[in-house]
Amino acid sequence: MAFKNYTTLFLLGILISNTIFSQEKQIAKADENFNRFAFVDARKIYQKVAESGYSSADLFKKLGDSYYFNAELDQAVVWYEKLITNYMSEVDPEYIFRYSQSLKNVKRYDEADKMMEKFNELSADDQRAEFFVNTRDYLNFIELQSGKFRLLKLSTNSKYSDYAPSFNNQGQLIFASSRGGSGMSKTVHEWNEMPFLNLFSSEIIEANGILKTPKKLKGKINSKFHESSTSFSKDGQTVYFTRNNYTKRRLGKNSEGNILLKLYRATLNDGVWTNIEELPFNDNEYSIAHPTLSADGKKLYFASDMPDSKGLSDLYVVDVRDDGTFGEPKNLGDHINTEGRETFPYISDSGKLYFASDGHIGLGGLDVFVAVPEGDGFSIPYNVGRPVNGSTDDFTFVLNEDTKIGYFASNRTGGKGNDDIYSFKQTGELITSCNQYVSGVVTDSNSKAIVSDADVILLDDNNNELQRAKTDDKGAYTFDLECETKYIVRATKSEYAPTEVLLPTNNVLEYEYQLSLQISKGGLEDKEAKEGDDLAKLLALQTIYFDLNKSDIRSDAEVELQKIIVTLQEYPQLKIDIRSHTDSRAGDDYNMYLSERRAQSTVKYIVEKGKIDKTRVTGRGYGETALINKCENDVECTDEEHQLNRRSEFIVIQ
Repeated sequence: MAFKNYTTLFLLGILISNTIFSQEKQIAKADENFNRFAFVDARKIYQKVAESGYSSADLFKKLGDSYYFNAELDQAVVWYEKLITNYMSEVDPEYIFRYSQSLKNVKRYDEADKMMEKFNELSADDQRAEFFVNTRDYLNFIELQSGKFRLLKLSTNSKYSDYAPSFNNQGQLIFASSRGGSGMSKTVHEWNEMPFLNLFSSEIIEANGILKTPKKLKGKINSKFHESSTSFSKDGQTVYFTRNNYTKRRLGKNSEGNILLKLYRATLNDGVWTNIEELPFNDNEYSIAHPTLSADGKKLYFASDMPDSKGLSDLYVVDVRDDGTFGEPKNLGDHINTEGRETFPYISDSGKLYFASDGHIGLGGLDVFVAVPEGDGFSIPYNVGRPVNGSTDDFTFVLNEDTKIGYFASNRTGGKGNDDIYSFKQTGELITSCNQYVSGVVTDSNSKAIVSDADVILLDDNNNELQRAKTDDKGAYTFDLECETKYIVRATKSEYAPTEVLLPTNNVLEYEYQLSLQISKGGLEDKEAKEGDDLAKLLALQTIYFDLNKSDIRSDAEVELQKIIVTLQEYPQLKIDIRSHTDSRAGDDYNMYLSERRAQSTVKYIVEKGKIDKTRVTGRGYGETALINKCENDVECTDEEHQLNRRSEFIVIQ
């Protein structure tokens, strides 16, 4: 019996070792496929390993990614959910974001928002987290934008992938498709096991945007690898297009052995595309793709993951000179680009930028956004709403602004293939400007009575006056605001001390801030200010506190410092000395150094923000030499008691 049990355990040990070895070999093979972006091949192997009972954070990440990057977000949910549930401590915040995006795809919006809240906790400095915080009720605002398009399915779609529509000057729609065609290679791309993409054209029936039977573009513009996303010059003689890194019949790879995307240019000669050339700012080490020309042909926009990109892909622009050469590509900046994917740009004739993104807040997957020209760049982007956008990937949006007919691609359910092209008629104008307001009532802080005829002033964060209003007989006021802007709202009246509130705005399309203000009787004019008095006490200001070991001006302190600034502005002869103090919980020398930093940061704020002559504001640190309670060295005190000593005083010296 003992021998039998020993033999059984020995054989079981061999079986377990062989099983683990086999799993490791399978995973190594899958990793090799995954790193080559052969997601479908990798997925098959990963799934077999998972089905055998093997579990790891890396396995679930890669299974989720294999679906996520093939736009099968409903399946990505399954594996990201296992990852988040079982391996939360090993999860990079990026996977929480991807899980949130995938949840939107299956319309689990409440859960998606909870994941974004978690993402915000872990990555508060990520622009996507900031967008979420500023647009928590995004579904309501997307509804404001919705219903501006009437969609039409196209019979010209195939059972494969059809997307990236663009207009030429001959009344045709050019698009990419992996459908078969005469002489076309049947090679299957290992990323998603679909045939390689080629470029096709269809005549547009102007009345409703219906397309005639597609034809493959003539010439060497189509190769045995991927071609997609085109943009044509106004005269139709030049086309910019995306292709795999394939030049002069040679396939190029990056240092990791992957084939990336590049931009190419071709010219039309007797109806055939010839003179194909690679654009000079391409690089083997990153992708450049999805071109769109400005109406005058002087700027070329595209997507890339080049080294200075912020996210998985960013949007860029490059000047096209009269001689056909190019300037240096420039990133479109933080208004447009996020840490996510910004891709498939399109510039309309009026200069509007349409693009797809999963970094800006949307309904799930890639959504289409629009930004209008603003200065040297573009405004903040706005979601174009339903029915163009939904819970799946929606992208490659183009629009003829004269006919109001346009096209976009989507992998939504109900289509013929992997991606389908939809035509639409624009039936309403999109909201492309921010409409925000602030309103409130001014009251007496003591009696709570309404204060009419008070001055309410709107200032920028540098104290420049922007608007001014008088409160009505109900004490009310209102101002128009810009999105994503920092303001100061100030209320003042004779015989009252002024009060101020900082107001940063978000990027929501329509939003009204309710901001009531309280002012108290008793400005400096009815108080005797003598040398040595603390201005903060005369004005009944809240104490200016600092965080432990910090000299930064806190947001609550800014409100009080603005009141000091107003007083200095109203009384130009007034001079003050700022005296900053610490608690006792560090060495004497360090506390003296820290308090000096606090004094100087306070002086700097008042001088720079308030534009106060620096000769009127001095400052000095006193360390722990002037404690206002018992909390000396070696005396046990609460955090709240120690904080009372971390303060600044504003002593009148003239």
